Amino acid sequence: MASAVALHECRYRYNHQMKKYLPIIIIAFLAYGYIQYQDSAPSGPSSMEAEIALQHAFANGQSDVQVKGAGIVKKLLRDDNDGSRHQKFIVMLGSGETVLISHNIDLAPRINDLSEGDRVDFFGEYEWNSKGGVIHWTHHDPAGRHIAGWIKHQGKTYQ
Repeated sequence: MASAVALHECRYRYNHQMKKYLPIIIIAFLAYGYIQYQDSAPSGPSSMEAEIALQHAFANGQSDVQVKGAGIVKKLLRDDNDGSRHQKFIVMLGSGETVLISHNIDLAPRINDLSEGDRVDFFGEYEWNSKGGVIHWTHHDPAGRHIAGWIKHQGKTYQ
């Protein structure tokens, strides 16, 4: 009889402990899933492969190369309103090179709170020029013929 009482008391403590920690476990699981979801935004090639592809394209004067990279906004430029509207800014890459980002704001949302010194991640098409090159196609293609690009800024993906 004493062992049955002890068993009942042990089950009671176990259930009570589980009820106490279950919300914490659920919240931790949901937070982990949310972080994984945020990190799984459209990405393309790995960061290392993409950085190498970008450096190779610049060094060899290549264009029409899909690249992924990240850098610090060095200068905000006036929007280009001729034809399709583009938000333009210069980004310094980790390698020290700079590229112009030309982000089509007729097809993708404008990055309204972008400031010099901000970090941006990008996935788009590189076009070589002697000043470092241009990254464009940082948006979806409504016709579905071109791989979708994007820009990430402060946890939000613009495409």
